[in-house]
Amino acid sequence: MSTDTPRPSVAASAAVPTSSTAEPWTLSATEALAAFRSKELSPIDYLTSLIGRITAEDERINAVTEVVEEAVTSAREAETFFANATSDDLAEAAVTRPLLGLPVIAKEKHALAGRGLTQGLLHERDTVADHDAAIIARIRAAGGFVHARATSPEFSCATITHSPMWGVTRNPWNPDLSPGGSSGGSGAALAAGFAPLATASDIAGSTRLPAAFTGTVGYKASYGRIPGAQPLAADWYRGDGPMTRTVADAALLAKVMVGVDPSDHATIASPGFLDDFDPAEAADRLRGRRVALCVRLGDFPVGKDIEANTRAVASALESAGAHVEEIELPWTAERIFETAFTHFGNLLAPAMRAATRGHEDTLAEYTLRFMADAEAAAGRRSFYDGLAMEAQIQAELASAMDGFDVLLAPTSAVAGLEAGASYLDGITIGVDGVGREGEGASGADGASDNSGRDGVRLDHYWQAHMTMPFNICNRVPIVNVPSGMADCGIPTGVQVIAHPYDDVRAFDVAAAIEALCPWPGLAPTVQIGSSDG
Repeated sequence: MSTDTPRPSVAASAAVPTSSTAEPWTLSATEALAAFRSKELSPIDYLTSLIGRITAEDERINAVTEVVEEAVTSAREAETFFANATSDDLAEAAVTRPLLGLPVIAKEKHALAGRGLTQGLLHERDTVADHDAAIIARIRAAGGFVHARATSPEFSCATITHSPMWGVTRNPWNPDLSPGGSSGGSGAALAAGFAPLATASDIAGSTRLPAAFTGTVGYKASYGRIPGAQPLAADWYRGDGPMTRTVADAALLAKVMVGVDPSDHATIASPGFLDDFDPAEAADRLRGRRVALCVRLGDFPVGKDIEANTRAVASALESAGAHVEEIELPWTAERIFETAFTHFGNLLAPAMRAATRGHEDTLAEYTLRFMADAEAAAGRRSFYDGLAMEAQIQAELASAMDGFDVLLAPTSAVAGLEAGASYLDGITIGVDGVGREGEGASGADGASDNSGRDGVRLDHYWQAHMTMPFNICNRVPIVNVPSGMADCGIPTGVQVIAHPYDDVRAFDVAAAIEALCPWPGLAPTVQIGSSDG
């Protein structure tokens, strides 16, 4: 962490919980809501428990940029309501304020009026937001409130989470490794028990990758479902959304976020969104569903542990009555990368250059590298060339999914990334499944990962992720759910991909996986801080 940018304090007046598994911070959002309504738990006690958890554990994880003190006022107002609410009051609140009393951790890029808005950039440290982001305003209107803000890499342009502004964010399951990015702070915070709900964003996997690496649930909405900030809201790769520890919680927060917003011309009407989704019935609704399984999405170098976990999920679906068929896609990691970076070079890189001009000496190396790589791709191919490449990939996906309800695929080919790495010179995936910087890194047995026997070498570390194809095809909704544990000690995830705008189908199958393959949701406390870093 930069010495001239001290990490904000997360200390609060709340008492630190003295218990572990019985503490309120372990509850999901739906469980906490039920406890509020039955008067078994007050919103103030719930918030106190979460703040205590942050105070006790975040020094080691570094997922929180600040605690939002006004959250106490919101929790107190919710407490007063629940203490005095009649059954009619509760029924009305369930419809009009479905998040009442629930704390949410917000990715720092999502603006809160009157608070800093840096996107992790040192030269923006004095910038203050003059209005709430659209999704933050909707959370507030639904009775929820932001109690803390989460780290992200600069400009959300990396799949690791560290920056000169915030330092290194670590994975609670294994602090030597990254929680992924760019919504890595949100994923780490959820897995560590700092919040039941979090905001995230996804332009190339920035919601799904940290969800996979932290054992949480991430929803990439169909483009236009959820409003974003202009002008980049017009980028059809991007989208904001929720991260949570359960599929039901992801649906709860997603329902609040969706719908037309006058600030974002791309938003679409979503009446009755997910009204047909019932997580309790999801496994029963599997019978007869057709699931396409694609383990490699072409030639992505999927690790054996990731493949085994993905196939175990597919087997569970088949045992529950789904028809699972393995398919192939004619993609290569190199073609996906070239297509996406042509897009980034024509849209995102110019925006980043404009926002950082004159401050290049303060930027993280991965930010400079991202802009250079994207600009190089745009120099090789025109904007129209990129559109033509996208159209081909979209047609190939539509053809592959024809006759199926959903596609099931791993979220990342690499099991883990080093917490503080920038991957400027490519990535070498070791025998332990961890992607390491540079050439000739050693695997767990000390042998060279470049030997061809122990690992795989990729020119660019983004080629190790299996999320970008579905930003190219960004009308498809996706829910990431945990699939098991990797050999390196962190979770793995699978993507449940549905047809364009068929969001309920993605949620249905994701909830069925959650029911058939139960997952703890929270990282074991004993592992937090095991690193010396």
